[in-house]
Amino acid sequence: MSAPIHAAAAVADLDAAISARLQALDYRDWRAAVEATGGCAAPIHLTGSTTVLDRDGAVLIERGGDVLAPCGNRRAAVCPACSDRYAADAFHLLRAGLAGDQGKDIQASVTDKPRAFLTLTAPSFGPVHTRKTSRRGFVVPCGCGERHHGDDPRIGTARDPEAYDYVGAVLWQAHAGHLWGRFTTALRRALASVLGIRVREFRDHARLSYAKVAEYQRRGLVHFHAVIRLDGPNGPADPCPPGLTDEALRAAISHAAQTATITVARPHGEPMRLEWGTQLDLRPIRPSALAHLEDAAGEFTDAALAGYIAKYATKGTGAVEGADRPIHDIAHVAHLDISPHHRRMIETAWELGDHEPYEVLNLRRWAHMLGFRGHFLTKSHRYSTTFGAIRNERRTWRLAQDLAQLDADTDDPNDIPIDPSTVVVINDWLPVRFGHRDHAERELALAIAERNRQHRTTRSTTTGRAA
Repeated sequence: MSAPIHAAAAVADLDAAISARLQALDYRDWRAAVEATGGCAAPIHLTGSTTVLDRDGAVLIERGGDVLAPCGNRRAAVCPACSDRYAADAFHLLRAGLAGDQGKDIQASVTDKPRAFLTLTAPSFGPVHTRKTSRRGFVVPCGCGERHHGDDPRIGTARDPEAYDYVGAVLWQAHAGHLWGRFTTALRRALASVLGIRVREFRDHARLSYAKVAEYQRRGLVHFHAVIRLDGPNGPADPCPPGLTDEALRAAISHAAQTATITVARPHGEPMRLEWGTQLDLRPIRPSALAHLEDAAGEFTDAALAGYIAKYATKGTGAVEGADRPIHDIAHVAHLDISPHHRRMIETAWELGDHEPYEVLNLRRWAHMLGFRGHFLTKSHRYSTTFGAIRNERRTWRLAQDLAQLDADTDDPNDIPIDPSTVVVINDWLPVRFGHRDHAERELALAIAERNRQHRTTRSTTTGRAA
């Protein structure tokens, strides 16, 4: 009975703290500052100033004092508000490469290029509990003999932990990014063969453009969702050479997925071959303005595929039943609310991190990610725009709004509107501290973020219905 009593007391204390914060004299100012961050759950407190100068050095705008800046963390478990912003940026980045975007210098002709959507998985390192259904929707018995419920925490965990290859799983995970590199090399080699040229000549005839996102499976291993597009040698505006068709691209992808391998050494020196799993999901992409993700033929539409992949840009950044932050003391793992299977993966990564041959992998730093060391969203150089460019557009838009307000305040109809490209912005900010003062402020910030999300959802639904 003590646990429920303590839980009830904690809820009561939090409610009292929230009530006190709502009645504080500075609440309105605090709320306005948090709303400016979108409801960031872990804002950065800054002090300093921003000065905007015209081309002659005259001060146009000057602001100073203490402000809040969003943390920018893309993990939904850490900050839903910043995670939503990251997902929105990821959507625009991916969408531009799929359907084109004049504002981002990507022509709509990319929809005519050979394209494919694929999912590469990890191989098996031992039997795990699964929940599969038949075509009629009946649950198929797991190898353990049970029919697992969808929320059964055992799903994805090893059926026989002592026989499961945890060392192999962690080593594969640590090299997954390198294995993707081998895959793209093998893909270029296969495409060069289609053109009848040497691999070193491929860049003079075509360019492989892609964007990929990593997602954790319930067994704790990542798989990659990727959009692959074939361009001419100069990028998306350049036509693809004859002979490289959608069919040729899919055949080359299948070949590359089967042949890309890496050989590493296990702790005692025996070689281990790292490769992709046998499950390769490979689909064509067709241009469409439809909102449906997948059509009857199993083809994905570029109108919705960007949102589908962008979802994993934030969903995938937290390991399944892992820790949100790096682990500095392995003893703390015992207190994590995770399954024994995922705890074993963390402990294995930590132990391997103490072996000199794996020093370059820095596995202890990535133990909380179950050994995965790669980026969760990566793209080739010419696939589309960049996150930096998207964020710069947002800053430029905000500056334009400030300058437009400044023009409106002058009340002189003969004044020429100020061009944002002609001004100089000087920022002089220093961090003071990070995060909210207590759980009450964090809960209120989360409520603001959730309200914003509901408003966006309602607006999107209403717009879609009107269309």
